[in-house]
Amino acid sequence: MPDLPPLRLTGAEILYDDPRCRDAISIADGMIADGGGRAIDLSGFRILPGIIDLHGDGFERHMAPRRGAVDSPAAGLAGLDAECAASGITTAVLAQFWSWEGGMRSPDFAQSLAQALQGAETLTAMHLQLRVETHMIDTMDAMLDLVRRARISFVVWNDHLPHKHLAAGKRPPGLTGQALKAGRAPEDHAKLLAALHANGPKLDAVLGPVAARLAALGVRMGSHDDNTATDRARFRALGADLCEFPETPAAAAAAKAAGEPVIMGAPNVVRGASHSGKIAAETLIAAGHVDALVSDYHYPTLARAAVKLAARIGWSAAWGLVSSGPARVMGWQDRGRIAPGLRADLVIMDGQGRICGTIAGGRVSHLSGALAARMLA
Repeated sequence: MPDLPPLRLTGAEILYDDPRCRDAISIADGMIADGGGRAIDLSGFRILPGIIDLHGDGFERHMAPRRGAVDSPAAGLAGLDAECAASGITTAVLAQFWSWEGGMRSPDFAQSLAQALQGAETLTAMHLQLRVETHMIDTMDAMLDLVRRARISFVVWNDHLPHKHLAAGKRPPGLTGQALKAGRAPEDHAKLLAALHANGPKLDAVLGPVAARLAALGVRMGSHDDNTATDRARFRALGADLCEFPETPAAAAAAKAAGEPVIMGAPNVVRGASHSGKIAAETLIAAGHVDALVSDYHYPTLARAAVKLAARIGWSAAWGLVSSGPARVMGWQDRGRIAPGLRADLVIMDGQGRICGTIAGGRVSHLSGALAARMLA
């Protein structure tokens, strides 16, 4: 796909990192350039670094528009690309489950999605994160094989089993619906959950060597939904140094005390609270414990959360949570900021905070309204 011809965007309010981009941004060969290009007056607009989303599972809606109507991953990626672009996202990490939940969260679907991504031509830069259920110890060799073949560089450990009910020998809530979604009889699903729960005493002996093999492959590891400092320490011992969605201030504080990045969900910020009654993201942001916000289950909320926070902490700090912050977390030095020599990943926003244009790697991925009229004049 061709890049834009050399352009020079002038007149806008720019959230820049280099003084050479104070008054205008030049784009050439997919990169931010040091001057030159056809001038386009964007007075009245704001130009910001492209959004980097380190954890989004809203792509499942594109893969299955209705329950049971699972489309091919390749077809779903086209719709996802468009939604990411309209949301200002220029780099998207797809949080794909490796889970006992089945369906689109199964190892089989993870394999299919990884294959589709390898052949995809999306405007949005897309990467895959595997969310690996800790108790699925019999599938770890297959998971490692996929990581090698698909060159997956990001794995997060999850444990979503309903341990409290399983330990008490009780039927977990919602089991029937969950079983049907997974394509299993409820009785078979219940037996599977019980068998996985019984793997608990074996975890330390299994996960340590698996984590070591992931580390040897250069894979970044994190943990999901840490509740206590002990949880964080357990996963830290495995080399998982990224804390996703800590459930309590104690878990987040333990991560930060160890110099580990913390990510929280943008929907939490937009709602003003967690949808499941856990810690409010803004509480952790105010404490300085959040390095990045992610879309979680809803892509448009990244920009909305940043706009909301900008009124309180300023544009630089707020937008940094969705751009430069995520880039630092992953060690990506070629994006997340506006400076010559970096990828031309830009979001163009009007005075009402609406995203009117997105440029991803020097290519227009979204353009609308009055901005389109100016860009195409």
